[in-house]
Amino acid sequence: MKNTIKKYITPIVCSVVLAITVSSCSKDNYYQDGGLANPKFNGTVMQYLQSNPKFDTIAQIVKLAGMENIFSKEDITFFAPTDETIRRTIGIVNGKIAALQGGLNQQLFDLKKDTIKQLSDIPQQTWRKYLMRYVFKGKFLLKDYPQLDFSLRPLYPGGYYYGYNGDLANIGVVYGTSNTVKYAGYRQLCIAAITDQSNPQFYYNGSAAVASSDIQPTNGVVHALAVYVASFSIGIRNPDGTTTIITSNPNLTGELFVNATMQNIFGFSYEFDNEVILNR
Repeated sequence: MKNTIKKYITPIVCSVVLAITVSSCSKDNYYQDGGLANPKFNGTVMQYLQSNPKFDTIAQIVKLAGMENIFSKEDITFFAPTDETIRRTIGIVNGKIAALQGGLNQQLFDLKKDTIKQLSDIPQQTWRKYLMRYVFKGKFLLKDYPQLDFSLRPLYPGGYYYGYNGDLANIGVVYGTSNTVKYAGYRQLCIAAITDQSNPQFYYNGSAAVASSDIQPTNGVVHALAVYVASFSIGIRNPDGTTTIITSNPNLTGELFVNATMQNIFGFSYEFDNEVILNR
């Protein structure tokens, strides 16, 4: 089953960072999705990641984190960031591609520290700590999660779930509007990391949207996270000499509470960057 974002913009073009080969298809929507989802996959979660070019780097990180047995033998639900998330998190130094500016390598360079040249430069315990934020014990499909309405959270708060290493997350399904009828539209699965467990309703980092849900390997469920593409404005020259400004704007409906920055950062927050920097 595939959940899609209903509004469209022009594609962006992705390049390769480090020694990571990322095959990222450009899509004309606000989120780059995780690919067409065949609900059933005849193999483990680990094998699914290895078989899909959008998750080549994530599969490497699973191994570097020492979690291959978990992804191969245990029943898990994995909210899978794509390789593009890693690419944007690490970024490049003094680059001109907006999506890659200000990343981990730029911060390290500015601090006169060694940059990340290969994934193994980051300690195993760091990869493991933040990868576990995306992993939950048991198999959970979209239908298993409660409704989430960001504007009516007292009534539809979603659900709170502990990740594999005890991190708290809010997960729920946003019911979209169709033809002005509330809750009659698309279904969008969302996940938010709760960094302050004493105040779980506070989404400091916003929520991340799922692009393709309910991918079902033999030992679990994979929900592929979307990659957020920023809004833009363009000017179209009219025959009479005037200019019409067209602005694309994600979340026109206000139904999704997505943090454009944190959606694309590994671990849902800058804590990952800070931990790597302290270890360099």
